[in-house]
Amino acid sequence: QAKRIGHRNDKLKHIGHNYMEQRLQKLIASAGLASRRHAEDLISAGKVTVNGTVVTELGTKADPLKDHIKVNGKLINPLLNVQQKIHILLNKPRGYLSSVSDPEGRPLVTELLPPSLGRLYPVGRLDFNTEGLLLLTNDGDFTNFITSARNRVEKIYEVKVKGVPPEAAIQRLRRGVALEDGTRTAPAKIERLNETATNTWFEISLHQGRNQQIRKMFDLIGHSVLKLRR
Repeated sequence: QAKRIGHRNDKLKHIGHNYMEQRLQKLIASAGLASRRHAEDLISAGKVTVNGTVVTELGTKADPLKDHIKVNGKLINPLLNVQQKIHILLNKPRGYLSSVSDPEGRPLVTELLPPSLGRLYPVGRLDFNTEGLLLLTNDGDFTNFITSARNRVEKIYEVKVKGVPPEAAIQRLRRGVALEDGTRTAPAKIERLNETATNTWFEISLHQGRNQQIRKMFDLIGHSVLKLRR
C-alpha cells in the first residue's frame, strides 16, 4: 500500500544570484534523478558532464542558469525549472528489494508504485525479507536529511524471534553488542511485547541502520528472527 503524503512545486528564480553555483550532486538530486549519494556515484563513474566536459571530482559546482549539465547524456537543466517534490509512505511487503535496479532480477519496491509518479528513490533501505515502512521520494534534500547520521532519526521495529530469550540476553542487546563482523551496535530500546512457549515478540527502537542488524543481534544470542517489520 502506498500513500502520497505531500508535494509542492519548486520553481527556480531566474533573477540575479538567487540560483548560484551548487555542488553537482545536489543539483542532480534536486532534478529528481538520484539521491545525493547515488549522484556522487554517477559523478565518480564519469557519467556527468558540465558544458561538454566530463566531471569526476565530487566538489565540483555548477550554475544551471549558465552551465549545461548532463547525466548519462541527458540535459537536466529543464528538470530543475519545475520539480514537483513527491514523498511516499510505502508498506513494503516481504520479498521486495529496496532499490531501483537489480542484476539478479528480483522484485523492486519501485514496481509497487504507479508509473504516473515518475522516477522515485528509496530513502535508506529495508531488507529484502523485512516488511513495513519505507520512504520513497524524488527530493534529494529530504533524502539527505533523513539518512544523515547527525539527525538520528529513530526507527521502530516489531520482531518475532524463535524461542524465549532470557532477560539477561535482552539486556545485553540493550547495552550494545559486538557483532561477528567486528562492528558494535549502539544502545537500543527493546520492549518485550508477547511470548508463547515457542516464540517471542519484541519492539525495538534503533537510530542505526546497519545491514541485517536486528537479525544479527538476535543470532548472536541464539534466537533467530522469524518475522521483522518496521
